[in-house]
Amino acid sequence: MDDIVKQALAKWPNVPHCYGWLGLDARGNWFMRDDGTQAMGPFAQAKGSQLRHDKLIDFIQRNYEHDERGQWFFQNGPQRVYVELEAAPWIWRVAEDFSVTSHSGRPVEPTACLLDDAGKLYLVADIGLGLVHTQDVGLAAEAIEQGRWVPENVRAEDLPARFGHVLSPAAGQPAHPL
Repeated sequence: MDDIVKQALAKWPNVPHCYGWLGLDARGNWFMRDDGTQAMGPFAQAKGSQLRHDKLIDFIQRNYEHDERGQWFFQNGPQRVYVELEAAPWIWRVAEDFSVTSHSGRPVEPTACLLDDAGKLYLVADIGLGLVHTQDVGLAAEAIEQGRWVPENVRAEDLPARFGHVLSPAAGQPAHPL
């Protein structure tokens, strides 16, 4: 976590949390979701505006964490901005040498490989569960063919409970008037 964020937390410890305004899609892209977008439905249906400012994205990714309930958030100064997840808390990129990094650039070592009922491929690492980026599925298939990763068949709806993450923190919050 950035020092400036830690200082803001110490200075303003009781800032209300923010729900529904930030999303991470299945390709590792960040989206801002204003009130109008949120009113159109859940994140998978109404993503909002994709963030394209590299320094803002880097700031979000450096301050991306989860709470004790498995809700992922971006610590924005004194405020927690909870993240709507389209698929998983992490999106993995696979390189030609089969090394794996998160959407935030963090290198990881996969410990398990999962294939869901819709054909989506996930990897498990010490930082949690992540979906393999669609552009890297071919490389992941090569790793599987070489026996580096052995997929376990799973049901997608079982993954949040199994790995302790919440796809939609906003879904558990009372609705607010527009």
